[in-house]
Amino acid sequence: MRISTLQAFNNGVSGLQRNYSDVTRTQEQISSGKRILTPADDPVASVRLLQLEQQQNVLSQYQGNLAAAQNSLNQEEATLDTVSNLMQRVRELAVQAGNGALSSADRRSIATELDEREEELFGLMNTRNARGEYLFAGFQGKTQPFVRNADGTYSYQGDEGQRKLQVASSLDIAISDNGRAVFENAVNAGRLSVSGNPAAPAGPLVSGALVDDEVTFASFPQGGIQLDFNDPANPLKYNLTPLPQPAAGPVISGTLAAGKDTKVSYGGVTFHVNGTPPNGSSFTISPPDSDPATAPANKVGILDTIANLRMALEQGSDSPQGAREVRDSVALAITNLDHGMTTLDTVRGQIGARLNTVESTQTSHDEVSLVNKSVQAELRDLDYAEALSRLSMQSIILEAAQQSYVKVSSLNLFNQLR
Repeated sequence: MRISTLQAFNNGVSGLQRNYSDVTRTQEQISSGKRILTPADDPVASVRLLQLEQQQNVLSQYQGNLAAAQNSLNQEEATLDTVSNLMQRVRELAVQAGNGALSSADRRSIATELDEREEELFGLMNTRNARGEYLFAGFQGKTQPFVRNADGTYSYQGDEGQRKLQVASSLDIAISDNGRAVFENAVNAGRLSVSGNPAAPAGPLVSGALVDDEVTFASFPQGGIQLDFNDPANPLKYNLTPLPQPAAGPVISGTLAAGKDTKVSYGGVTFHVNGTPPNGSSFTISPPDSDPATAPANKVGILDTIANLRMALEQGSDSPQGAREVRDSVALAITNLDHGMTTLDTVRGQIGARLNTVESTQTSHDEVSLVNKSVQAELRDLDYAEALSRLSMQSIILEAAQQSYVKVSSLNLFNQLR
């Protein structure tokens, strides 16, 4: 077999180029610290690295969402903590206002502080977040959630939405609560209606009925209760009849206290009989669902509760009727404030649970990210000891190829004719 001079030169040059390329590639690996410089270096590992990088990018987005969720929940928790402290102070003022020894001037001074607390709470319920959005407006972040009406009551202008963020592949976490669920979801203790209640010289004969035991009230008669005074021999005697009869339960008899208002309780409901009703008087206390057209709302807002108490204290007089109105308003306000604080504590508990979820999810993402980076390093990073050893070998091979090429290139016919 004959080898031409051109073929010998081409083979020599190709070998030099190949060996030089190997040395150059190894030097690039050493300088970059990476084993894979192009997908051709290791196609399988390159695909795996691409998948890991995509997963890492998703984890980074989730980590950003978790940070945003934590910030939002922390702000909401701090706001509700302030609201809780404020409501506790309002309750203390309500208890103080219930002192029968106070004059109307004393009550108006209490109403003055209640007015300040009302304004403070109004501002807290319209709190904005760092982006300028209202915290308790639901999905309507640009709409002020609570507004004051001309008659002094308050209305909720937001919706019942709850904003969420995705913090894992199959986990969305709520980062807000709408104002209706937080501040207007307290059970109204004054949701019963009293009928057949003519006005006496000192006011209504039967005060507004108050639900003071929700557990017992669950078994309150569906038709309500009827209070009758029909004993000519004893005007102080009354019969309390659960409706409808005869299935609702037995008739209960009692006697009013002579010369003063009497507190009567039945089925978790409490009311006062003011004085002694005339013989033949009959009163009906109906649950909300027995007369939907006239029954009070089943839910009440915290702001309206405080506003109603403040107005009752401002307008209350030193007369017996004024004292009774204040008594009933204070009792209703205290119970509704307790219900409001219970609702508030429930929401705060839910926020705490979400913050725990954020923390555990963040820990999980950190662990996955650490494993991810470890696998990436194993696939991508260079073994310097192996690379340096390989570079030394490739340098020797390149040097030998260069020396061989010099020898081979000097072999030709003219050298033999000298």
